[in-house]
Amino acid sequence: MINTVSMPEQLKEGVLEYARSGYPNEVLLLLRGKVKGETAFIESLVIPPFARGSSNRAYFNRLALPADRSLVGSIHSHPSGVALPSTEDLLYGYGPVIMIIGYPDEVRAFDKNGKMLNVIFTNENM
Repeated sequence: MINTVSMPEQLKEGVLEYARSGYPNEVLLLLRGKVKGETAFIESLVIPPFARGSSNRAYFNRLALPADRSLVGSIHSHPSGVALPSTEDLLYGYGPVIMIIGYPDEVRAFDKNGKMLNVIFTNENM
């Protein structure tokens, strides 16, 4: 069971900028990394194929996604500013980690049951 998500600070800044560029629409990215013990280590981001966003939803065509065992979850923005998962987020989130960006710069992580996970931003270079 994952309790912690570790992400480089540089990656966090990049995803925040991506969310700002898509505002007022939601944006969606996939998280690539690995799970070791109770920690998911995020190493990079993937723009999913045919990703689309509106003011209250972001989605992509899962059938167009190549098989990739290194995908550990997704991160998407909530332009409303509320960094809490919706029922739809929990039902359709990709992978065991669901990260949410609350506009303008709050980043939280949850598991598929909606339990908030610890998030650590590291100074490691990618």
